[in-house]
Amino acid sequence: MSISHQRRRDIVDALRRGTVPQYGLDALAVGLQHLEKAFDEELTKAAGGAGVFKAVRGEYGSGKTFVSRWLRERAHSQGFACAEVQVSETETPLHRLETVYRRLMERLTTPESPSGAFRNVVEAWFFTLEDDVLSQQDIDPNDEAALVAATDALMEKRLGEVVRSAPAFSLTLRAYRRALLEGREDIADGLLAWMGGQPNISASVKRYANIKGDIDHFGALSFLQGVLTILKDSGHPGLLLVLDEVETLQRMRSDVRDKSLNALRQLMDEIDNGRFPGLYLLITGTTAFFDGPMGVQRLPPLAQRLAVDFATDARFDNPRAVQVRLKGFDKEALKEVGIKVRDLYAAGTDNSERVREVVNADYIALLAEQVTGNLGGKVGVAPRIFLKKLVGEVLDRVDQFDDFRPREHYALTISETELTRSERASRGAKSVDDIDLEL
Repeated sequence: MSISHQRRRDIVDALRRGTVPQYGLDALAVGLQHLEKAFDEELTKAAGGAGVFKAVRGEYGSGKTFVSRWLRERAHSQGFACAEVQVSETETPLHRLETVYRRLMERLTTPESPSGAFRNVVEAWFFTLEDDVLSQQDIDPNDEAALVAATDALMEKRLGEVVRSAPAFSLTLRAYRRALLEGREDIADGLLAWMGGQPNISASVKRYANIKGDIDHFGALSFLQGVLTILKDSGHPGLLLVLDEVETLQRMRSDVRDKSLNALRQLMDEIDNGRFPGLYLLITGTTAFFDGPMGVQRLPPLAQRLAVDFATDARFDNPRAVQVRLKGFDKEALKEVGIKVRDLYAAGTDNSERVREVVNADYIALLAEQVTGNLGGKVGVAPRIFLKKLVGEVLDRVDQFDDFRPREHYALTISETELTRSERASRGAKSVDDIDLEL
């Protein structure tokens, strides 16, 4: 695949930091071919007006965040809007859906807008409404009052059920448009922020739209319906929402955990009932979250909805199931992704031939073996630190120093401070039973 210089640099910079790149993941994907067809079918279902729920499970280091961002790129290529939300006890507690909604709106992206996309989506929607009004009705485009009134009427019709369940949604949209026409940008900005779930909006802004308070748990669900309608009308077939690291629920107080699990069940049921046409909701979590006593199994109705038989050989896993498991890396997969990263790096430097020659497949396999051995032989937790070392301590040096030979001049060292908790646990483990997973 063809990758721009900027995209290549962004990928390499992320790997050097030890993080998952935001974009360009097709260039790094290994072992995901079995998921492609099912994911594309589900995106097509969402684009056709259905709601989709999917759970991805895997241990730490198995690539859950990578897969979710890889899916996001596939969704963007089909015109979807996307948002990735990290579940956390303090920042984004799952039992408070108004907070999840706020993070969704903050992180909303479209193929054209890599950040802060909501304003562009709303403006594109109003343009579409006006265009539809002018094409369907005999209205003078210079008659601003008549055009605004007709557009407002069409807006109410398009929003349908949302107007009845959350009248503040359409009230705020009308006020936002009026504020723009009056040149009151500060009011318009405040109204858009309120619609995005932001707290602490000034009373003067709310008075302008005749709205009160903030969006609550139940209002967030209705506002999400409205956002899906706007997205569809403005040319986006749907919304991919990723709730990453839901296993953090296991570390919360029991009452908060139970409320959060119930909120997850509520979302699943609302999607099944057709409340959110065009929404593709993907959650990621560890095996312990889905199977252990501190996670999904605490709420039998949720466990029943997510139940999938994983006793069968992993080769025969059903990628269309509500829950899919990531097989994680073996040494061959680690070598394969290392070669992909080496080639990507080499394509962006003047020393491409030297990079490929010195950091050849045999050396990449050797480095993968060394990193894996340093982490207790657990290949599954090795990819992040392996790629970080490959880029930051080997490829960078080969590119910059003509006489650097990693076999002669580089000895792998991994300090405790650069490892995650699960990586440190694997490093000190004598057997798989010694690994203290983050529960």
